[in-house]
Amino acid sequence: MKRYFYIGVAVIVAMAFAIVAYGAWLNYSDENQIANRMDNRRVQLIGAKAKIQELRPTLSLPSIRFSSRNMTDAVALTDGRILRWYVDKNSPISKGQPLLSMANEQIPLRIQQATSAVSRAEAMLAQTYSSYQRQGRLLAKNATSQEKYEEAQAQYLAAQQALLEAQAQRDQVIVQQGWLTVTAPISGEVLVIYQREGTYVQAGTPVALVGDFDNLTFSLNLQDVDSRHLELGQTTELTFPERIAVGKAYDTDYGAGNTGWNQKITATLKEIVPPLSQPANMRRSVWEVDNTTRLLEPMTYTDVTMRTNKPYYCLAVPLKAMIDKSHDKVFVVDDEGILQLRNVVTGPDDGKQIEIVSGLQPGDVVAVGNFEGLSDGMKVDITLEGDEG
Repeated sequence: MKRYFYIGVAVIVAMAFAIVAYGAWLNYSDENQIANRMDNRRVQLIGAKAKIQELRPTLSLPSIRFSSRNMTDAVALTDGRILRWYVDKNSPISKGQPLLSMANEQIPLRIQQATSAVSRAEAMLAQTYSSYQRQGRLLAKNATSQEKYEEAQAQYLAAQQALLEAQAQRDQVIVQQGWLTVTAPISGEVLVIYQREGTYVQAGTPVALVGDFDNLTFSLNLQDVDSRHLELGQTTELTFPERIAVGKAYDTDYGAGNTGWNQKITATLKEIVPPLSQPANMRRSVWEVDNTTRLLEPMTYTDVTMRTNKPYYCLAVPLKAMIDKSHDKVFVVDDEGILQLRNVVTGPDDGKQIEIVSGLQPGDVVAVGNFEGLSDGMKVDITLEGDEG
């Protein structure tokens, strides 16, 4: 009986070990299968090829400052009280055209005094000239001394000088009288009137701001990679996202021709400093805008888009291939479907494509779209854009 018992126990123990061993084998097999599946797992990605294509770079400018090279104050050159303005704000004006007239009660009195001084000087000159002539005749007859002759001559010369000084003082006061009419220093438009009728101003006081806004300029600091395709004289298109006549600096009548949203204006490249022939990391570009349509003022505008009108060919990839805002890294997919994180040097973009200066070759495939969870060395299955369907 005991013999059968021990045989039964042995059989049970053997079966238990067999079950445990089988379970361990199954667990090991499943782990290997899972590991193999993980090793062979491939992420589905969309990609695009780097290729030579046409590019018209676009720059988004958070702010852009327009200025006029022809804008200056009209200044009162003498003291006086403003009697009358001959122009209104926003009036067109020509250089030398009267802006206003002033009154200074002292100037007519000083003119009268200066005129009287000239008359006295003229009388003294006539008197001394007569004495000088008489002494000359007497000296010729030995009827006077050389000393008296020279004294008469000196008085005559002094009278000549006194007359010149009196005339100069009179002319100066007459000029000051002319300054009572303030004229425009340049041609343009009256932008700001600082002083009103009845106001007493001193010499040197600005009375109005006159400006010519037919041509405005602005400057941009560009990296060398962004400026190397520029050429003097080339044009760009500026797009203003809002009504650009709003928030004017000088409250002009400009903007009468504004068509509203997304107004486009052409700018011409006038200067690059330093020139492209010299090596530099940064360059300052100066642009000029034809503003004869009276849409802009010398002020800062925001959210302006600048797009070059002249395209060029370069190696480019979709902008969405850039991993971050620095635009210096992409995921490249090699022939075996392995992701490679690669550094690149980029140039301008047009909002969709971005120039590749170095780091890629034509035909290289880059991942585009969502990069979450991707890492260097990961296996992927790539589908080129346009082949998704």
